[in-house]
Amino acid sequence: MALTREQRESFLAEPHIAALSVDSGQPDRAPLTVPLWYQYEPGGDVWIMTGPSSRKGRLITAAGRFSLMVERLEPTIRYVSVEGPVVETRPATRAELRELAARYLPAEKVEGYVDFAWRDHGEQSIWVLRPQRWVSSDLGAV
Repeated sequence: MALTREQRESFLAEPHIAALSVDSGQPDRAPLTVPLWYQYEPGGDVWIMTGPSSRKGRLITAAGRFSLMVERLEPTIRYVSVEGPVVETRPATRAELRELAARYLPAEKVEGYVDFAWRDHGEQSIWVLRPQRWVSSDLGAV
């Protein structure tokens, strides 16, 4: 059963690990698909953070768009996929890193992770996706 707009936006706003897919830019290769953290509030845009010189970052810049898919298995099998253009790219801030980490980690782990990631992950950028196409379903109980 397809989800309503409210259901799919609410589900995407939960802290799932997303599978990001972006065109590999090579005719003999499938899209790059990798797991990552993301941020989203219903009705808004989605943003992700990664290194601008990482393979993900370079491919997103070249393609100008990407997709995210999130899923769960319980209490029912449900997924939401969203695809759209990149509408903004900017250097990431420590505050944005903290916001993203707080979405996924227990409160007592956030500052330690932020200190580590800010020091060791190198330059990070934010890519903002404007949701343009949605695919969603609730397939019922397992």
